[in-house]
Amino acid sequence: MENTKSKSNQSLSFGEGKGWVPADRLSLVQEYYFSRKLKEVAQLNAEGKDIISLAIGSPDMPPSEQTIDKLCEVAHDPTAHGYQPTMGTPELRQAMADFYKRWYGVSLDAKSEVLPLIGSKEGILHVTLAFVNPGDKVLVPNPGYPTYTSLSKILGAQIVNYDLDEKNGWQPDFDQLEQMDLTGVKLMWTNYPNMPTGGRAQRKTYERLVQFARDHKIVVVNDNPYSFILSEEHLSILQVPGAKDCCIEFNSMSKSHNMPGWRVGLCASNAEFISWILKVQSNIESGTFRGIQLAAAEAYKNSDEWHRTANVERYAARRKYAEQIMDALGCTYDPQQVGMFLWGRIPDSIENVEDLTERVLHEARVFITPGFIFGSNGNRYIRISLCAKEEKIQEALRRIEKLKN
Repeated sequence: MENTKSKSNQSLSFGEGKGWVPADRLSLVQEYYFSRKLKEVAQLNAEGKDIISLAIGSPDMPPSEQTIDKLCEVAHDPTAHGYQPTMGTPELRQAMADFYKRWYGVSLDAKSEVLPLIGSKEGILHVTLAFVNPGDKVLVPNPGYPTYTSLSKILGAQIVNYDLDEKNGWQPDFDQLEQMDLTGVKLMWTNYPNMPTGGRAQRKTYERLVQFARDHKIVVVNDNPYSFILSEEHLSILQVPGAKDCCIEFNSMSKSHNMPGWRVGLCASNAEFISWILKVQSNIESGTFRGIQLAAAEAYKNSDEWHRTANVERYAARRKYAEQIMDALGCTYDPQQVGMFLWGRIPDSIENVEDLTERVLHEARVFITPGFIFGSNGNRYIRISLCAKEEKIQEALRRIEKLKN
């Protein structure tokens, strides 16, 4: 009997790979582009190639000193290491509501209209689970953040792309939207200031989006993590009267407060929508470490000067060199775009964007992002991240300038 059992177990071993298949949903998506590409970059670095990465939007500067001090203070408290409320500590929710009042002039009930998230990716998952049944449709911008598409597919939603175009400032074409078959559409993803294009947030766009949501009973979700990066004004879709009734907004501390690894974001909307999202969230995860939550609450108190000197001025200085890289590659770009990236159109003489990005990677040893990963409307574009020290971007510029035409 023992020998029979042993042979049976061996016949199903993972090493032999017999009989094991993944869920069907995995066939709908690929490994995230950066996850795959960074493995290649790591191998090139292991070979001594010294790749400069201007691809990822991960701020390289630290949070404010008061934020780190609060984290250390709470970490030393022996009573602070237990489970926390899924919907976040009262201190964090109040800080988030205060942040929206201070910067956007939007009033939120800290107890019922704001919900902390472990980053916006988590929010995309939870909102889709809360509002979309398998087979329902979701409006996704093209170009747009790839996770809007991939998570929707994993959850069984149908993707309906709507076009963003450079000629329209990368704003939605509402005439085109009104002509589309919107039957079965439950959610619409928007992202202003826009990533990857740097298209600016516009009050008139937000007003049209709110009206569109009302007219078609579609929940509009605006992803808003970039309003503090090279943007003179701080706009929120929730500033539009009535928006809270039909819209949801994400915000994140990753970009605005230099805290990408902390995984702190928020979701703001009406109390009923928030309760539905919380129902999903409470069945998936528990609240984050109390030290992170209280330190994040402290970070929301950063001064105007901190935001100006720690972020805006530094990104502005880096942006000048990124523009020179675009010029050196023969790309065109909108100098009015905002955010922590520079988005540029490749020369007509280049047949495929990856021909350019692969050449820059392997000959100049600089990693930049091809626009096709954001959708077909990004096929003729590249994206340069500003999340590198000035001297690194300058060195990348020198290397690229040496490329032979």
